[in-house]
Amino acid sequence: MSPRGWALLTLAGLGVAVLVAVLVLIPWSRPPAPRADQLAALRELPADQVERARQFRSALRPGGWAALGVGLLVALALGLTPLGGRLIELAGRPFGDHWIAQAVLGGLAVVLVADLVTLPLAAWRHAVLTRYGLATNGWSGWALDLLKSYAVSAVIGAVALLGFYTVVRLAPRWWWAFGAAGAATLVVLLSFVLPVLVEPVFNRFSPMEPGPLRTQLMELAARDGVPVRDVLVADASRRTRAVNAYVSGLGPTRRVVVYDNLLREATPAEVTAVVAHELGHASDRDVPVGTLIGALGAAAAVVALYLVGSWPPLLRLAGLDSVAQPKAFPLLLALVTVAGLVLTPVQALMSRRVEARADAHALALTGDPAAFESMQRRLAAVNLADPDPPRWEYLYSASHPSTVERIAAARAYARKAVP
Repeated sequence: MSPRGWALLTLAGLGVAVLVAVLVLIPWSRPPAPRADQLAALRELPADQVERARQFRSALRPGGWAALGVGLLVALALGLTPLGGRLIELAGRPFGDHWIAQAVLGGLAVVLVADLVTLPLAAWRHAVLTRYGLATNGWSGWALDLLKSYAVSAVIGAVALLGFYTVVRLAPRWWWAFGAAGAATLVVLLSFVLPVLVEPVFNRFSPMEPGPLRTQLMELAARDGVPVRDVLVADASRRTRAVNAYVSGLGPTRRVVVYDNLLREATPAEVTAVVAHELGHASDRDVPVGTLIGALGAAAAVVALYLVGSWPPLLRLAGLDSVAQPKAFPLLLALVTVAGLVLTPVQALMSRRVEARADAHALALTGDPAAFESMQRRLAAVNLADPDPPRWEYLYSASHPSTVERIAAARAYARKAVP
C-alpha cells in the first residue's frame, strides 16, 4: 500500500477514535433547565443590568465577528496564493535560504502578519472593555500582555515548526505519521506544562491564606475524592474586574485557581459553589478527557493536512510543488483556519455539555442551589454576561450554558431535592 493509502486508513481510524471518544466521554444528557424557569429568571434579573449587559455584548460583537472574518481572509490570501510562500522565502533569504530559517522564521512571520492585521480589532475590544469598566490594566498593561502572548506563542510555535519540518526532511514519504504522533504528544505535554510555566507569565499566583474558607474548600475537595495540590489565588484584578475560577493541570500539576476579585465580590457560599463546579471538572476528569480528544484530533488534523494539502489544484493556487516544503506552511495554516471556524459550533456544544455536568456536580456536592443561583446572578452582573443571548450566537460559540439556563437547572434541582 502506498503512503497515501496508509494515510487514508490512518485518518479513518483516528476519525473513528475521535467519534467514539466524543460519544462515550462527553455527557450528552444534561440537567433539566425548563424554559419556563429560564424566562422567570430573566424577568427577575434587574432590567438595567440586563440592558447594560446586552449593550456591552452588542458593542463587542462587530469587532469579534470582524476579527474572525479578517483573520480568515488573511489566512486564505496567504495560503491560497503565492503570497505566503514569498513571505517564507523573504524570511529565509538573509540566512542563505536555509530550510530552518524558512521553516521557523518564515512560519512565525506568517503568523505575525495575521496577528498584526487583526491588531486594531483587538485594540478596539480592549477599548470597549475599558469603557464598560471590565478592563483595569490600561493600554500599557494591555500592550505588555500582548507582547507576552506573542513571546509565548513564538516559543511554542518555533519548537513545533522546527520539529515538524525536521520530521519532513528525515521522512519525506511518511512525515504525516511521525507528525501526527508528534502533534498528539505536544497536546499532552502542553496540558502538563502550561499551568506550571505559562500561566505565571500572565498572573501571579499565591496560596489562599489559611482560614475558614480555605479549610472549607480543601475539605470539600477531600470529600469529593479529588486530590488537589493547592487552592491558589490569581491577581486577576490588575487586568480585569471579571470574576472567575478554574481548574488546570494533570496529576501533580492540578490546582484550583480563584481570581482575587472573586474573593472580594462573592460571599463564602458563592465561592464554594464556584469551586465545587471546578471540582466537578476534576472529578469527571474533564482535563484528561479534553486532552485525549485534543490529542486524537491533532493527530487526525496532521494526516488530513497531508491528504488535502497534496491536492494538485490547491498546490497550483499556492504556487507550490509539495505540501512538505516550508513554503507550504501558509497553505496548511489556511486549511487549519477554515477547519477551526467550521468546527467551532461542535466544540462549543461539547463544552456546554461538560459545563452543565460540572454545574450538576456542584449542586449535588454542596446541596445549596440558593448559593449556586446567587453566584450565577453575581457572575452575570460583574462579568456583564447576556443572561439569555441570541440563539444563533449561542449555538455557534457559547462555551457555557447561559445564565438563565444555569439558574433554571438549579431551580429544577431544588424542586427535585424537596422530599
